[in-house]
Amino acid sequence: MSLPTSKGAQPPYNQAADTGFPAAEAEWSTGLCDCFSNFKNCCITCWCPCITFGQIAEIVDKGSTSCGASGALYALISWSVGCGYIYSCSYRSKMRRQYMLKESPCWDFLVHCCCGSCALCQEYRELQNRGFDMTIGWEGNVERGNLGVGKVPTAPAVEPMTREK
Repeated sequence: MSLPTSKGAQPPYNQAADTGFPAAEAEWSTGLCDCFSNFKNCCITCWCPCITFGQIAEIVDKGSTSCGASGALYALISWSVGCGYIYSCSYRSKMRRQYMLKESPCWDFLVHCCCGSCALCQEYRELQNRGFDMTIGWEGNVERGNLGVGKVPTAPAVEPMTREK
């Protein structure tokens, strides 16, 4: 059964590939206000959020943008417009889609607008909890085999069913 949509339109939910049922969204591994669980990152994000953002962006973009380039662009937007969250909220949305995370506690834009440092810290911790070493970037994680499947439990692999004759 499928939902009626206009030609070319996507259904308003994430649909699991083979089942036709909406895919379940997961909770974040840490809360938005758990910043002090990683005190070092909390301090860095508080005084220089462009560093944390650059590290997050490099992992989320799977190395297609560097930490330095993303961090510099974030700093430039923050300095010129005063609203780095305009840029960083798009990465929160991208990360949520990659890992099927709930949009909580509210819309990504509002989370970054009202609690930008907390949002960056939460995203950093989420990637760490998924097995990434944030200090070595995407290439370093690829070389080590840390592709984000280490610490957060994932669904077990299911073998296809076959019919016996």
